Amino acid sequence: MNYAGLLTASFFCAAAVSFLTTPLVRLLALRFGVLDAPTSAVKTHKEPTPVFGGIAIYMGFIATMILLRMTTSFPTGTLYNLRALVLGGSLVFALGLLDDLKRPEGVDYKPKFLVQILAAMLLIVFGLRMRFLQPAYVAAFVTTLWVVGVTNAFNIVDIMDGLSASQAAVAALAFLMISLPSEELYVNFASAALAGAALGFLPWNLSKTRKIFMGDCGSLLIGFLLAGVSLGTRYSDVNDAGVFAPLLILFVPAFDTLFVSLLRLNQGKSPFLGSRDHFALRLEKMGFSRRRVVLMAATAAGFMGFCAFLVTQLPLENAVAVYLVVAILVAWVGRRMALVEMS
Repeated sequence: MNYAGLLTASFFCAAAVSFLTTPLVRLLALRFGVLDAPTSAVKTHKEPTPVFGGIAIYMGFIATMILLRMTTSFPTGTLYNLRALVLGGSLVFALGLLDDLKRPEGVDYKPKFLVQILAAMLLIVFGLRMRFLQPAYVAAFVTTLWVVGVTNAFNIVDIMDGLSASQAAVAALAFLMISLPSEELYVNFASAALAGAALGFLPWNLSKTRKIFMGDCGSLLIGFLLAGVSLGTRYSDVNDAGVFAPLLILFVPAFDTLFVSLLRLNQGKSPFLGSRDHFALRLEKMGFSRRRVVLMAATAAGFMGFCAFLVTQLPLENAVAVYLVVAILVAWVGRRMALVEMS
């Protein structure tokens, strides 16, 4: 079986379906008036914009999974794991779609967290959990926190055209790169399909004349899928410190989530309420264009993905050195970002 060819086909199939479907769902959103209007000071766009882009990302991913199921004879475990991602992803996608349809109020955060927890538990039932933790109930609890956290991190970071989609594509490719040597097939193919689906949507998200947002149905979906694929790769074959590699791969959305939450709590505000204190908006305030901010964030994600690869391949002392360098850089960047005055 030519897995390299299948991975390439999965990437381009998802990209093609997502790219071709996005303008159709944009017309659907316009037809039914499902728009994100800049009705509050937190919004950064200027005019009402369609928000059904996540449907195209979902269709690109699901179409690829169906095509693989119909044309490929995978080991039983691979299909089982992919089924977990499809079922859990569909549940989170439906939650996000409902949230988009109920704009501008959206779904209350309590039922949103409940559905996300159920989706995370679905992964655990299918055997996708943190295996380095014992006993099993501790692994299940931490896995649930991880999945819910990553799912919402991509929702939080989706505040600028191209930011969330580009982060998803870079992270998915990083998980693919790390998982290839171990032949974790479900991670390989899910990562390739997700990267393709995100990149297929990206040109429309960046378009000046036919712009569309991915909406919560897209941002929650890609966050959940990335959390799911992160559970399937062995990171500590060379050294035990490699187990933290997913934190590096998902560094940008994780950093923004933690950074924003700490700032809001320090100001006596709820971390669940929107504000303009994201790192991307602070970079814009420093004078960088939005395209440059997205490119800088994608470059940072690529660098962190490379660091994640290093810590899974190097001896323990060298891996610890990589973590130390990253920690110093993060502390410096966080300090610089916090000094930027935001209205």
